[in-house]
Amino acid sequence: MKTVECPVCEADVEIAADAIVGEIVECADCGTELEVISLDPVTVEEAPEVEEDWGE
Repeated sequence: MKTVECPVCEADVEIAADAIVGEIVECADCGTELEVISLDPVTVEEAPEVEEDWGE
């Protein structure tokens, strides 16, 4: 397990050792979905909201 800081509430978020770029993890403190954007070093950012594409 690796630990990173939540960009929203600054709590420690645990990232699995076998995490991959693009994986979504949830902050246990604030509930924000975070996307792993880098593995070396491990970096996360707030995951984008899923938007409807209306079949486009």
